[in-house]
Amino acid sequence: MKSTSVELHERFDEKTNISDLLESKFPHKADELLFKVQRAEGEWQDITARQFHEQVVAVAKGLIAAGISPGDRVGIMSRTRYEWAVIDFGIAYAGGVSVPVYETSSPSQIAWILGDSGARAVIVESRQHSAAVRRATQHADLAVENVWQIDAAESDQASLSALKKLGALVDDSQLEASRTSRRLDDAATIIYTSGTTGKPKGCLLSHANFVKLCASARQAIPEVASSQNSTLLFLPLAHVFARYIHVLSIDAGVVVGHCPDLKHLTGDIKSFSPTFLLVVPRVFEKIYNGARATAHDASRLKGRIFDAAERIGVKWSETVMSGRKPSPLLAGQYAVVNRLVFAQLREAMGGRVSYAVSGGGPLGTYLGHFFHAVGIKILEGYGLTETTAPLTVGTVKDFQIGTVGPPLPGTEIRIADDGEVLCRGVGVIDHYHENSEADADSFTEDGWFRTGDLGELTDQGMLKITGRKKEILVTAGGKNVIPGLVEDEIRKSPLVSQCVVIGDQRPFIAALITLDEETLPKQLSELGLDSTMSPEAAAESEEVQHAVQELIDRANDNVSKAESVRAFRIIPQDFTEQSGHLTPSLKIRRPQIMKDYAEIIDSIYAQKKPTS
Repeated sequence: MKSTSVELHERFDEKTNISDLLESKFPHKADELLFKVQRAEGEWQDITARQFHEQVVAVAKGLIAAGISPGDRVGIMSRTRYEWAVIDFGIAYAGGVSVPVYETSSPSQIAWILGDSGARAVIVESRQHSAAVRRATQHADLAVENVWQIDAAESDQASLSALKKLGALVDDSQLEASRTSRRLDDAATIIYTSGTTGKPKGCLLSHANFVKLCASARQAIPEVASSQNSTLLFLPLAHVFARYIHVLSIDAGVVVGHCPDLKHLTGDIKSFSPTFLLVVPRVFEKIYNGARATAHDASRLKGRIFDAAERIGVKWSETVMSGRKPSPLLAGQYAVVNRLVFAQLREAMGGRVSYAVSGGGPLGTYLGHFFHAVGIKILEGYGLTETTAPLTVGTVKDFQIGTVGPPLPGTEIRIADDGEVLCRGVGVIDHYHENSEADADSFTEDGWFRTGDLGELTDQGMLKITGRKKEILVTAGGKNVIPGLVEDEIRKSPLVSQCVVIGDQRPFIAALITLDEETLPKQLSELGLDSTMSPEAAAESEEVQHAVQELIDRANDNVSKAESVRAFRIIPQDFTEQSGHLTPSLKIRRPQIMKDYAEIIDSIYAQKKPTS
């Protein structure tokens, strides 16, 4: 199959915009619960549509009073928290265009985003963010006239409270004129790609992209996009993935909580008790590794029970997903481990999680089967900032493991002759923000968007992503290698944090490995080493080197000899966003790694080519 599409049934009024998703709650759903805000540890306060609307209107009127006109850009720089939603919708009600800025951004990155977008104002979370914006003004001549701060004291003239008070004299008719000035085709937000190379590009997403894609999700996965559900958001709202779910949740009536600090994620999930989660694969890798480590730390017996439950659960899932009925023995074994082991894992996740929507990278079939056995269907999706996040997503009705699902309704997928995934549809941008060069590179003459990813369609119309077009390695011998196949396999281990396969124009394939500092003490103990050993010392340890080699050997079993990893180096420092080696959405910045570790890479190939 070379192309596929799904029809979107809902039709839209051209006068509609994002703010109408909230306005539609009145009067019949004004008391519908939309948010829960954690005021103290484990204590969540209900926020209804009416209460949320009142706060949104106050921010919108404040922005109007401050001189924000329809079409003006307003930046948001904050962690994931309830106020993010209030500000985002407040900007929409004022007719403005929101410009998210990652709260970890450097002054030069802030300067680029605010300068390129032409932002007239910024709402930040903290004093540190305010200082970063001030420093950004030293990098460029910005149009920013006002900076308001969420966490400032109410008496502070730059506080969010002060902004709300500023709008006291703005009447409802003036607000309504600004709110309704935006149409489906107008810009709703400019989200800058986190960028693995070059300067971030501004993706100009319209009201139509969000409004229509919300209807698309309600049609495709009604079991998830439902007012019966709740979710805890912890991914950055500056990223399109979490941002889209935010808007969808308001549209569908999903109750949302926020976890600003990942250190508290485990406790927040348990106290909030969501019915579904929005994750990147690394989150489930951490949950799996953490559960396994906890069992093995408790006692040798509990560790063996967990390992047995894992084997039985994966075998049960593989059997069920293949359409076969488990044997009486397997069914009985699964019933036992489900009660003894998997029930505890579900309880640790709040006890109600039935689904998860995973994006940002491949999950891996093994983890998909493991969590299916636990009782959680992970619906893998695929998309980019340019597609307003989900282009495809697995459905509950036709749940499969190992694909990223069919196109969302209103979307078309086509596989080009060279294997690249092309798309067009309700979530796809028309063009970048003032970047004609990027437009020419990213769109075909007949209007298809080039994703840059390689994929294939199954006979059932499900998409499988096989690699990144620009990341294909071509060895000196002319062999094409997709690095993700081996990287994903090696990264499954609790010992490993990151794996970067290298070998472009080189005689053989090699890898750079980093250790997972969180699970390292436990892994060192299992290897008979001192659990307090530093990552630097562990990287040099013969036992750790041997353990990594075994991981690589297993991964090599899944690829041809030319694609197999023949040498590796353990890097003692992990790749992080702070080090410049990961994007805020946790994607590898491969060019930066190649540059920063050039000497180590050269040393690998300076040695004689491995013969084994």
